[in-house]
Amino acid sequence: MIEKKTREQIIALMHQEVVPAIGCTEPMCVALCTAKATEQLGCRPEKIEALLSANILKNAMGVGIPGTGMIGLPIAIALGALIGKSDYQLEVLKDLTPEAVEQGRKYIAEGRIHIAMKEGISEKLYAEVICSAGGKSARAIIAGSHTHFIEDSGACTVERCDDVHAPISLNMRLVYDFATTAPLDEIRFIEEARTYNMNAAREAIKGNYGHNLGKTIDRPLAKGIFGHSIYSHIISRTASACDARMGGAMIPVMSNSGSGNQGICATNPVCVYAKENENTEEELLRALTLSHLTAIYIKQSLGSLSALCGCVVASIGSSCGITYLMGGNYERICFAVKNMIANLTGMICDGAKPSCSLKITSGVSTALLSALLAMEGKCVTSEEGIVDDCVDKSIHNLTSIGADGMGVTDNLVLNIMTTKGC
Repeated sequence: MIEKKTREQIIALMHQEVVPAIGCTEPMCVALCTAKATEQLGCRPEKIEALLSANILKNAMGVGIPGTGMIGLPIAIALGALIGKSDYQLEVLKDLTPEAVEQGRKYIAEGRIHIAMKEGISEKLYAEVICSAGGKSARAIIAGSHTHFIEDSGACTVERCDDVHAPISLNMRLVYDFATTAPLDEIRFIEEARTYNMNAAREAIKGNYGHNLGKTIDRPLAKGIFGHSIYSHIISRTASACDARMGGAMIPVMSNSGSGNQGICATNPVCVYAKENENTEEELLRALTLSHLTAIYIKQSLGSLSALCGCVVASIGSSCGITYLMGGNYERICFAVKNMIANLTGMICDGAKPSCSLKITSGVSTALLSALLAMEGKCVTSEEGIVDDCVDKSIHNLTSIGADGMGVTDNLVLNIMTTKGC
């Protein structure tokens, strides 16, 4: 068993990275920053200026804001100032009321909000909000992770912000050993992820959110194609939760590494498989821990925001969890990771939006396929593509492409998104 001090560090990291969130985490991050600046100002702002990194802008442009029926940053910023509470972290807008939404609409119409890209920074996750009223102003800055406030002392460097992500440096063997040997009482907290994210899937069925992908998979035509299978149930429950979250439902989810969709993708496939396969409660808790911690490990070298779609990372986690539930050992789980990297690498992130449910479905489908191949002893070899004999090297090959190699892609995606139209 891993020594107690190391277990405590891993648990602290998980508590930091696996947290509840209402709505897409990028606009909620900006709303949180606005709430903090407003609190420092001490009164309702007359003007708000938001200076954001390109990746924050990209991820916040097309996503629904819970409880508002509106999309994008302006309403998130307005509500952050009007009713947001920074103590709520990524649930900053949970006190939302219809009256507040109307006030927010009016606030936007009065032209009080200015949004621009922050120049001269290297940090991909950066939000700076300046609130002003009556000749005074207050500033708040979040960088490095979605809830990490920094001092106003100039541009945030990558090295400075990355300290937030890695209080302990993980590797695949450490992730596996912790998930499979830690005392059950120490990891029981991960059960909250199941409670939050499976509830989001159930709540989604009550409305029409996003592209209704989850509900579509449950309809007769889809049943004729997919049947009443474990596969169809996993896809439906995972896509439904994403539909609701991206469609603006006022439903909290348990996020992973600053992303609600990643939290859903690391949770729901594992929970549905465990139920259908009749795994024990202990097996489920260990599989969820393995899934979430694998995603956290990969994000340590990828960064909170990148050009690589987060479903790639979270689906690798869920594939590991499902492989474990199938009876897979460490070798088989490493096989699953390599199979995933051979398949999904390169899927772009073009912002948070309702169609994220389509990408999550692709990721989860690949997770199941990779797990099945792994249990058959099949693994993509180091003679193929970017896969290496070492599983950790394979993961770092993936994250190098996402964090470094796809930088031009990231800029091009943002340019396309901001210049669309006839």
